[in-house]
Amino acid sequence: MGEGDLSLQFSRGDEEIAELFTDIGVRRHAARVLVLLLRDIDLTSREMERICDLRQPEVSIALTDLIDRKWVKKVSQKAENKGRPVLIYHLSRKLDDILDQLKNEIVGDYDEKVKEIEKVREMLRVKTIEKN
Repeated sequence: MGEGDLSLQFSRGDEEIAELFTDIGVRRHAARVLVLLLRDIDLTSREMERICDLRQPEVSIALTDLIDRKWVKKVSQKAENKGRPVLIYHLSRKLDDILDQLKNEIVGDYDEKVKEIEKVREMLRVKTIEKN
């Protein structure tokens, strides 16, 4: 990855997709990193910082979130000038799998909320009946 590689910029379209992921329920910084990794390229966290215009802690938290969801994995390490090895990250799930997982989470939340509403309705009915 060259620092001047123009394909590694966050476009307006990328911004819009990241905003949609955020609206769906993915954390904002994780959404930005996810959109970047959807390009099917391996990146270091430092490259993600630069391309997504995020700070190191923001990228670290985003990666932890995405790894916990099993959407991203560490694929390799490379040494950086004899110093500490630098981790490389890659998308570990297909886009459709990620979208299906998000959809299932939303449907599950919706179903749970509907059950809670019906429980409130029933509890209030019982309470009203007890008063009479």
